[in-house]
Amino acid sequence: MTHDARLVLVAGALLAAGAAASLIAARLRLPALVLFLGLGMAIGTDGLGWIDFADYSRARLIGTIALVLILFEGGLAAEFREIRPVLRPSLLLAVVGTVVTAAIAGLVAWRLFDFSLEESILLGAILSPTDGAAVFALLRATRLPQRLGRTLEAEAGFNDPVAVLLVLTMINVIKGPGYGAGDVALFLLREVGIGIAVGCTIGMVAVFVFRRLGDAPPALLLVGSFASAALSYGAAAVAEGSGFLAVYLTGLALGGVHLPAKPAIRAFHEGLASVAEMGMFLALGLLVFPSQLGDVFVKGTLLALVVVLLARPVSVALATAGSELTRPERILVGWAGLRGAVPVVLATFPVIDAIPRSLEFFNIVFFAVLLSTTIQGTTIEPLARRLRIAVGSA
Repeated sequence: MTHDARLVLVAGALLAAGAAASLIAARLRLPALVLFLGLGMAIGTDGLGWIDFADYSRARLIGTIALVLILFEGGLAAEFREIRPVLRPSLLLAVVGTVVTAAIAGLVAWRLFDFSLEESILLGAILSPTDGAAVFALLRATRLPQRLGRTLEAEAGFNDPVAVLLVLTMINVIKGPGYGAGDVALFLLREVGIGIAVGCTIGMVAVFVFRRLGDAPPALLLVGSFASAALSYGAAAVAEGSGFLAVYLTGLALGGVHLPAKPAIRAFHEGLASVAEMGMFLALGLLVFPSQLGDVFVKGTLLALVVVLLARPVSVALATAGSELTRPERILVGWAGLRGAVPVVLATFPVIDAIPRSLEFFNIVFFAVLLSTTIQGTTIEPLARRLRIAVGSA
């Protein structure tokens, strides 16, 4: 009984510390994830030693559950009718932008470091996605025009599944030398097709059910919305499709219609996403051994600079060519590609699959994410004001 009480006490203390870190981050104009990760590192095995944690499989499970909740909340808040006008540039950024970022970062890593081409592209794929939690937090803190904000929001929701597919594809290529272009095409078609089918189907069913539960207790509706997220991800993943794509589409379907107790549902999922974000960043911080980061300082710094200053701007330029975005807006989108927990979660995939040098990849990705998020997260609002894009800027 005492052991259980201590676990509850530790959980409460960590949540309180996470909430305090969020407030401090807001005051310092820092992305909260930087402090969450720092807190995890501080109390982990290589820090104060309060929590001994080195289970990559469990960390990936925590990260997966957290991303499901974050993506569902992102779709619920976005609403499809508001996403529809920016669907084309968002999808181009999510697909073309992610692939081009992975390719550029991977090729540069291949030339700079002693990795094979396949390993380098895998490293680039891990670093390719923007982070939904970081971007959603950014949009809450920085007032951008609705069209621009929705574009960044939708990109962050759609590019996670793309990055997951790239990472899994490269792991299959490294593990199986006979894994060819046909296998890659079949894998991608299956993942995307099943993800879209399951996400849209469960979304429509959920909307149908919710519209007929107007007299149901609000608490039951909250449970039902949580169940729809879990069913969407689980059904797609079990069918070997993209669960992340499915859960985001289900959130969009529910967000785009009038539902009973909708304000309560949105508030409930915003709270769940916040708790999930704290837990995910703390768990990932626990996996990092600060004493090992010195070995990847140069590689992490160079790769972060490549992603921030080269890969992201080039990919945005290609993906938004011919779009309605103005030049200042394209510059801001190029700078607003915040990396966060998603690349760190993806970095656990090759570790679990025993890919050679995967632990080195994990440390490089963590360092690169920490650096790029700190640089971009602290400068995005001043840049928006300088470009006269921020709402209310002179």
